Amino acid sequence: VVVVFTVNMSGGPNEGAELWGLPDWVFDIFLGGGLAMILSTCNVGQLNSQVNASHCMLDYINNYFAYFTFCVAMLIEFSGLLHAPYLIQFAVAAMSGKPIESNEEPREGLAKAFFWFRCLLSLAILGFCIAVTFEALFSEQTTLWSGVPPSVAIIVWVALMCVVGMLEGMQTAFFAMAKLPESERGDSYWAKKTCGLSFKGEGVNL
Repeated sequence: VVVVFTVNMSGGPNEGAELWGLPDWVFDIFLGGGLAMILSTCNVGQLNSQVNASHCMLDYINNYFAYFTFCVAMLIEFSGLLHAPYLIQFAVAAMSGKPIESNEEPREGLAKAFFWFRCLLSLAILGFCIAVTFEALFSEQTTLWSGVPPSVAIIVWVALMCVVGMLEGMQTAFFAMAKLPESERGDSYWAKKTCGLSFKGEGVNL
């Protein structure tokens, strides 16, 4: 997220900048709105790497940078900065009535207390971030187009958060479903239709 944010900032135009005599609406969409950097990041830095890594998995992790990246990820996980989603996981599991399956041993004593402390700390940080974001949206201090009412900005923000969540969840679900035989993929219409398209033939669509 930090890398994408930084890349987007690096390609953002200065105030009053012009490029190749392009119309203002084209300039605003591709540079002002960040579409040019988004497409560049996705095509050059993300999608081609994912496609190649799906066929050359060991080659992509057989280097110091992959090990360093994983260590950083584990450090962030240990810090508890992103532990708030565990609370959502527990809530969803409770509402569904299904236990959470895990290969980890049940937490007890100090380990359990430390886990819940990190969850609450992460929740507090998340609440602060949401409060700051809402304040910026209501104060019209964001890079959203001028003239957009704060209420619409909130709706757009929430909708985009939902879209991001769905896409991230789908990516994880696809890789998990790849390990299941067709008989265990459920009987829901859209789930079966999506799996049929994803794993059609040799599964090249995944």
